[in-house]
Amino acid sequence: MNRAYWRWSVGAQLYRLPIAMGPLAFTSVAAVVTGSYRLGGVMVAVLVGAEIVGAVPCGRLLDRIGVPRGLVLLLLAAGTAMAALVVAAGAESRGLLVALVVVPGLVVGGLSGGFRTLLGSVVPDERLPRAVAIDSMLFEGVLITGPLLVAALNPAGALVPLAAMAAAYFAAALAVPRAVAPAPPRAAKLPVRNALPWLACLFALGHLLATVEVAPLPLVQRLGADPALAAVVIVVLSGASIAGSAVFAWRRPPAGRRQAALALAGFVAGGSVLAADLGWAGLLTGAALVGGGTGPLLTIASVRLQRLLPEGRRAEGFSAAFVVQATGFGLGSLSVGVLPLSLAPTLGVVSSACACAMLALLSSS
Repeated sequence: MNRAYWRWSVGAQLYRLPIAMGPLAFTSVAAVVTGSYRLGGVMVAVLVGAEIVGAVPCGRLLDRIGVPRGLVLLLLAAGTAMAALVVAAGAESRGLLVALVVVPGLVVGGLSGGFRTLLGSVVPDERLPRAVAIDSMLFEGVLITGPLLVAALNPAGALVPLAAMAAAYFAAALAVPRAVAPAPPRAAKLPVRNALPWLACLFALGHLLATVEVAPLPLVQRLGADPALAAVVIVVLSGASIAGSAVFAWRRPPAGRRQAALALAGFVAGGSVLAADLGWAGLLTGAALVGGGTGPLLTIASVRLQRLLPEGRRAEGFSAAFVVQATGFGLGSLSVGVLPLSLAPTLGVVSSACACAMLALLSSS
């Protein structure tokens, strides 16, 4: 990977760090301000809702004004809002805390699409699959690091993690690569029909992944185990995801339908094992199968969308893909909350099977 890629990666991981820190940081602040974690849950829900609402409009904005310039503006806006959150938390203003979290939420979806669009400008096309696979590994590391960093900073005060989140956004703005071509003219239409199989893959990925990431505690309690062992499920899931991305980056197979179908087959198998309640062996095997397919499937879908999306609307297109994956994750999380535990991964299996069928039946580039 070239030097421009690593600069891009620094910016990408820095903007993702506040996302990984957010749930625990908001919960900690809420406990200080109100004496209860519930306000933190509301803040996270508002943040996620704002991400989905703001992703596509922010993507369109980036396409119009140029991705590097737009990313800097969005990152500065997010950092400023997080700094204001520190002030609001210090003043114990509950309403202002909820209102201010909307701003970083609105821009995060656009940041995802913008950074992914920028990646195509700093990495040659033939190295793109490897670049995306490496990024998937690094992203998993950020997701693990975020909560640990909050836990490390909390003894210094509940506001310190919020300040660190603001600093991460500002630092990411400094790392945005500048030496890229200006935004080309916008194309007339997005290739929605051709993109449907790959969007279905992203939806299935988010859907089934949520049933594991959100439910480690009830999954181990179903086995009569100590709740502290829920962390083992997340370690296996994340470790398998990192390993799957590493193998994909090393072997560099073609980003094709067959490889995507294999990853989805792993999802179907893993989700089925999780739903069947086969003890610890089944739980860890299911988590490993889901995690192992996550990085490769995300890489393949991302590369295929890159080839489909017109240059002048890539930020918008990747932002829309972010919304699709986030919607799948949200529905998977909801299913864990309202359905029997065995049924939640079963629905994720259905999503994966449907994505497999769409890959077989619908044509795309």
